Amino acid sequence: MSEGTIKVAAAQGITRLTLNRPPLNVLNIAMMEELAAALEAAGKEEGKVILLEAEGRAFSAGVDVADHTPEKVEKMVAVFDRIFHIMAAIDKPIAAAVNGAALGGGCELVLACDLVIASEKARFGQPEIMVGVFPPVAAYLLPRLIGYVPAMELLLSGETIDANRALALGLVNKVVPAENFGAAVEEFLAKFTDKSPVVLALTKKAVKAGLNRDFASGMQAIDRIYLEELMRTADAVEGLNAFLEKRQPVWQGR
Repeated sequence: MSEGTIKVAAAQGITRLTLNRPPLNVLNIAMMEELAAALEAAGKEEGKVILLEAEGRAFSAGVDVADHTPEKVEKMVAVFDRIFHIMAAIDKPIAAAVNGAALGGGCELVLACDLVIASEKARFGQPEIMVGVFPPVAAYLLPRLIGYVPAMELLLSGETIDANRALALGLVNKVVPAENFGAAVEEFLAKFTDKSPVVLALTKKAVKAGLNRDFASGMQAIDRIYLEELMRTADAVEGLNAFLEKRQPVWQGR
């Protein structure tokens, strides 16, 4: 386990990356560089799922306003964007556990995840408009996740929404009580960590391959992954054989 502004720990198929700059986990350039490096390393490891979580009372209150100054802003944007390029290139699922406020750049981190579990204390928002700027990553991701009209409301108003509103919009998968949040996160992730890591990764790859394509070209890309990659794995053969033999599969991860 490492102990910087990003704590890293791996166990039971989960690589945990914990934002560790409490109480608000404000993202400065140094912390973002550390997060980018941790994500890049986690993407190459054997774990089945990457989990982003946080110490303190907020998931993250966003990017440090001090790093938006004219002499720092270009570096800040480059480092911040690098995080999302790395996340987009990772095949294995990335989950976020949000037990507090996820605002600005913190909310954008959540938007880039594949799975999100939130406590009833969680809050989400892109308040950048309040200080005369807009959130570039959210400007790309939000309309694709929840549709143009609700995305524009959130981006143009800077409104903060609660966990249940985020659930209704499709920004989170599940909302749970804050008092047993840790156990609820474990239970939620167990639905994925008992699956084959290679099949999890190829499923995510297939979904992404079909996005923003028409049906014919999307299905062509997905079928290619199915036939040329998935069906050549030992785990696909094992899973199908286990079903026919009425037993639990033993995944090999290849």
